[in-house]
Amino acid sequence: MSPGSAGAAADDAEADAIVVGAGLAGLVATSELVAAGRRVLLVDQEPEASLGGQAFWSLGGLFFIDSVEQRAAGIKDSLELARADWFSNAGFDRGVDDPLGEDHWGARWADAYLQFAAEEKRSWLSGLGMSWVPIVGWAERGGQMADGPGNSVPRFHLTLGTGPGVMEPFEKLVREAAEAGKVSFRFRHQVDSLSTTGGVVDGVRGSVLEPSDAERGTPSSRTKVGDFELRAPIVIVTSGGIGANHDLVRSNWPSYLGEPPARLITGVPAHVDGRMLGISEAAGARLVNRDRMWHYTEGLINHSPIWPDHGIRVLAAPSSMWFDAEGGRFPNPGIPSYDTLGTLEMIMRTGHDHSWFVLNKRIIDKEFVLSGSEQNPELTRKDLAAYLAGRLFHDTPPPVKAFMDDGEDFVIADDLAELVKGMNALAGTNLIDADDLGRQITTRDQQVDNPFTKDNQVMGIRNSLAYSGDSLARTTPLHKILDPAAGPLIAIRMNILTRKTLGGLQTDLFGRVLDVAGRPIPGLYAAGEVSGFGGGGVHGYRALEGTFLGGCLFSGRQAGRAAASESA
Repeated sequence: MSPGSAGAAADDAEADAIVVGAGLAGLVATSELVAAGRRVLLVDQEPEASLGGQAFWSLGGLFFIDSVEQRAAGIKDSLELARADWFSNAGFDRGVDDPLGEDHWGARWADAYLQFAAEEKRSWLSGLGMSWVPIVGWAERGGQMADGPGNSVPRFHLTLGTGPGVMEPFEKLVREAAEAGKVSFRFRHQVDSLSTTGGVVDGVRGSVLEPSDAERGTPSSRTKVGDFELRAPIVIVTSGGIGANHDLVRSNWPSYLGEPPARLITGVPAHVDGRMLGISEAAGARLVNRDRMWHYTEGLINHSPIWPDHGIRVLAAPSSMWFDAEGGRFPNPGIPSYDTLGTLEMIMRTGHDHSWFVLNKRIIDKEFVLSGSEQNPELTRKDLAAYLAGRLFHDTPPPVKAFMDDGEDFVIADDLAELVKGMNALAGTNLIDADDLGRQITTRDQQVDNPFTKDNQVMGIRNSLAYSGDSLARTTPLHKILDPAAGPLIAIRMNILTRKTLGGLQTDLFGRVLDVAGRPIPGLYAAGEVSGFGGGGVHGYRALEGTFLGGCLFSGRQAGRAAASESA
């Protein structure tokens, strides 16, 4: 299916297409273009060491529907169930049926992506050499009504090799194409504007930055040493989101969340700065859903930072108790693994920008997974046996132990009074009362004495244990938090961690960028996070998880194939 002609090619074109951004979406789009015989200029402001962008640092989770792994675990999934979950989770409410609505194309992309995730996604990636951990994770469980947010069933598939394992086959294809002369890399080329001729985007202009030996993920110099101009009849923008640009995060902060946090930590490298959003908008692109973003509520300050304000996200199962900054227990859905956005709303209503997990060593040994390739060395090196042994035999995972020993957000104590003393000292306040916190924990612990309960979190733990994957590797058998045999006690200050931009450049299903009148801008495409992972916001307000890498894969493929068809 062809998107049609975008206009005459520039006479002095240096390639068939320019791809701006060498992250996962850019690599996928480039691989599709070269597979169709096109010549590509791949442009990025970072040095070659950062090829692959944010994807390298990710945990590598992918969202599949009715997969081999799900069926092996007895999980009954279907496209219909996944669509119901996605759309109730997304909450599209900005003109879905209006071609000029902000959610019109995002909702259409959601339908297309769900079809992809239920059908060829797994076989396509498997054919490229990817494989997955056999235990399917259960992220964003919702924990509310059946038509509310969340995944009804586990759908989070961990890739062997984590984020690098997802990136690897596309990097290989692009490097092979470069060796064959079909791809030319332009590292340290910072795009400052899109060039147009007769209303057609036909190239990019910008600044050549000084050479840099900055290691992957670390900040690189922005010292300008020259100018450049590159020409091609098609430009695909795949430059990522705004997660490291706290000024942009705060200026776009959703009004329903009140004032933005005074303190944020950062879940992405410093180069995730959002520059190309404004540059594309200046060239006529329509930017939609600016206030939709995905920030995690369980962020830890990295004891060994790679980029500024480097934070790591905890992927917890449901056993830890979650309290606000003043020691009040969060109601449902403020339960680990349930509802990120719902919990963020509750945190912001407290007037504080942190919250607390209270748990014990028995829980942290089995339930804590830290997001990121560098925090999961066995999985990243594709040693499945070692990874499963660590999950099944429940020693404290070494990366988690490192945070317990050296992380500034951890308080560990043998009794509750000492724990609260440490919590208040860490926060620099006396907001938490030991007697009140003890009363809440004891009241919860009393619910463990019987096989029935009125406590939503205890119900959730039992629901989790009913799933074999969680029972084996992710959820601690139900017990009392204050049981001395399960100690010592642990409190963890949880910070708000920036991560993903859910809005962005509005695109049609070919990945063509639309203008303010809803018309495709000739010559301009976008894919990945800069396009809200498709359509300017395929996730709506919330993500079901495993869908960011998947969104880069799908939108990069769509844009690459459409651009290849147009340039035939």
